[in-house]
Amino acid sequence: MFYDGTCGLCNRFVQFVLQRDHAGRVRFAPLQGELARRTLTSRGRDPRDLDTVYVIADWGTPRERVLDRSRAVLHTLTQLGGTWSLLARAAWWVPPPLANVIYRLVARTRYRIFGQSDVCVLPKPEWRARFLE
Repeated sequence: MFYDGTCGLCNRFVQFVLQRDHAGRVRFAPLQGELARRTLTSRGRDPRDLDTVYVIADWGTPRERVLDRSRAVLHTLTQLGGTWSLLARAAWWVPPPLANVIYRLVARTRYRIFGQSDVCVLPKPEWRARFLE
């Protein structure tokens, strides 16, 4: 999952996922990093768009696809299993244009509500291996 490393909401979501992803399926990298620049640019996406969360589902396979905004969040939640996966699968029924309107409203106000830091937050030592950069 590529996320805005200076966004308070994004960092809270990363912490939320880390605490619930017991299988260790989700990996993370900030949009501000070199990996995001190389990976997303080569797939026709703009890593400078800090209002967007990106997920590369099935990375490195013929089924690889780039998900953004609401679909990236929902895909991430499905990886957690249990109740979160069920809720995310139910939310897939919301048409992407409508789900992304809601996503954009949250993205537009996230710094005011959740704050912003000057640097990416460092993860706990036991989670550092889950960060690609």
